[in-house]
Amino acid sequence: MENMTKLLKEYNELLDYQKFEKEDLDYSILKVHLGFLESIDVVDNGCLSVFDLYQKKHIYYSPKYESLLGWDPILAQESISYTNSLIHPEDLPQLFRAAIYFISLGFALTDISRKKDYKSIAEYRVMGKDGRYVRIIEQQIPLELDRQGNVWLAMSMVDLSPDHDLTQPFRGRLKNHRTGELFYFPPSAKVPGSYASLTNREREILAMISAGLISKEIADKLYISVNTVNTHRQRIIEKLNVSNTYEAIRYAHERGLFD
Repeated sequence: MENMTKLLKEYNELLDYQKFEKEDLDYSILKVHLGFLESIDVVDNGCLSVFDLYQKKHIYYSPKYESLLGWDPILAQESISYTNSLIHPEDLPQLFRAAIYFISLGFALTDISRKKDYKSIAEYRVMGKDGRYVRIIEQQIPLELDRQGNVWLAMSMVDLSPDHDLTQPFRGRLKNHRTGELFYFPPSAKVPGSYASLTNREREILAMISAGLISKEIADKLYISVNTVNTHRQRIIEKLNVSNTYEAIRYAHERGLFD
């Protein structure tokens, strides 16, 4: 099994790319959301949870986790080790790899208004309440952005998958609910270009894109025009033989080029 310590480190470092201002986070909004989620939990079959990307921890797990899966929602909220122990060992690293890939795509969006257009969908195996593995489907959406456009709160919705075949591998995808555009994990195989072909400036810009900076912010930091930044972005795509900057980010992360 892939080294989970390394994956968790990469996952947390990716979350660190977003820079929050604590005074911009209005937690009274969370109380409104929780009141609504608790009312849904009474009538809906699925389980709900909320992850705080500023605190990097879950701040809500619905009681339905206990009735549907036999999980302790309090332990689930308090300990990532507890929830990780309940995920099938073959699917756990895939789940985190997919999360890193999809979060990188979301952070790379230059249009902040589009961030809420996407949801991730994953199907994988977890321990059920009878002590046997079951297959679940989990959907995650951005719930709240901060004033800077950082994804602050994310909501997860979990239910039993209609596909009960436990021999099926992990499946993940990112969907734009407005356009229908899909990104799959694992992504389709493609012969990559060479990172060595990038200039130092192109590598610098790719790292900034991965960190979630939009073209205007990159232009301001490097004292160049937005058009120049966009030209560099296009050249990065061409040199790495990828379809978009999201795939360029994945290419770099998979090779540890931002370590």
